[in-house]
Amino acid sequence: MRIRRALALSAALTALAVGLPAASAFSDDGSGKEDCKNVTNGGSPSDPQCFWMADPAQALDIVRFWAKDDGAKLKEAGEYPVGWIDCTVENCKNDGEGDGVAHDEGDPAPEGYTDDNTPPTCQTAGATCSVSPEEIAAAAQTPAGQAVAAAAAGKMRVWIDTELLDDYKAGATQFAAAVKKVGALAAQPGVVGIRFTSQLGYNGAVTTSEEMSKFVTETAAALHQVAPGKKLGVHTVVPEFGCGENDPCKAEMTKKYPLLTPDKIEPLLTSGSVDQLTLDAGLLNTAYATWKISGAQAQSNQWVKVKALAWDTLAQISAEDAGLAGKDRSQLTTEQAATVVQQRVAAPLKNGAATVNLWTHWQDTTGGTYRVMGEKLAATPAWEQLTKLQPLQRRLSTIFDPAAAEVGVSQDVKKLSEVFGQVYITS
Repeated sequence: MRIRRALALSAALTALAVGLPAASAFSDDGSGKEDCKNVTNGGSPSDPQCFWMADPAQALDIVRFWAKDDGAKLKEAGEYPVGWIDCTVENCKNDGEGDGVAHDEGDPAPEGYTDDNTPPTCQTAGATCSVSPEEIAAAAQTPAGQAVAAAAAGKMRVWIDTELLDDYKAGATQFAAAVKKVGALAAQPGVVGIRFTSQLGYNGAVTTSEEMSKFVTETAAALHQVAPGKKLGVHTVVPEFGCGENDPCKAEMTKKYPLLTPDKIEPLLTSGSVDQLTLDAGLLNTAYATWKISGAQAQSNQWVKVKALAWDTLAQISAEDAGLAGKDRSQLTTEQAATVVQQRVAAPLKNGAATVNLWTHWQDTTGGTYRVMGEKLAATPAWEQLTKLQPLQRRLSTIFDPAAAEVGVSQDVKKLSEVFGQVYITS
């Protein structure tokens, strides 16, 4: 597992060394082993992973070793015995499932075969694990369904963004109904995944790591049944990551956010329940000032830790940021917007984020509206800077609430597709 993680890390670091547009370039501050030196300051190996990671040069040596002499070493290693039997050539023993005879599509069913159309067994008693064509058709007519269709028409990848924790805590009946509703939306063409909770472990909705793990595991199992094949994601933050190797900072963050330590979050990734973990940037700019850690350094620390733990081999690790929006509209000048785009978009991508999810429109608890664009999708310097990131479009995403469209669902989504390759549709 460590070798696999190390190779994946080296490939990711090599890939991120290129690809950012010139307008978003940053000076190199090291990669591979150098990242580890930045974290440990040459001290004791507080992160042992740093010392077995293969840097790009080592990864190339490994490839050369296996490719030498026309792959002689690979040939010597031999093939892994998979144990398949070709029933068209060999006699197949009838000691397992089936009748021991190869069948092609369209052939008559084997003698004695029956199909009673029994629906799959659900984990929750009384629940239905699939959605009907009628339910899928009804979901397509909702504002969220129309937004999905508009995004798919604009060649955007679509995730359903929902919150199932309240329904989960409300009991089996309400939870099953909520899951089924999400499944009907997820069945729409163009949907690739479902983000089923946000601020996990941060907002107080769960109080123990056991409760958090149980919610994620059981919700993922329910969604896999009702929406097979869809990726699943969660949104949270790991405050300790921003500290780097500052021990007093890490101790304070662990005390303040006991559910959000790396050892509590990683099991959610290794369990297979989560395909995408989005880390919020909300704390990075201000929460570390006590220890004289700047926002830029906290962000760098976060992604160094992600790479050191090789979380990107367990799931897609993404960033989320609301810093480009302002009250009513973004007030950033062109120069300010260019700097913020570099800090909040280009830097996370360079440092290891698979995608960056930008909030472009939302309301606070007092009813105030925050936007990147102005009213009715009016252009701003911040939006103009984002349009210059076209080479990164596939790695940029945003959240869209159909209930808060500026002009109309289809018009808003079309505008967003000018910058973003992926959208989270709120349901």
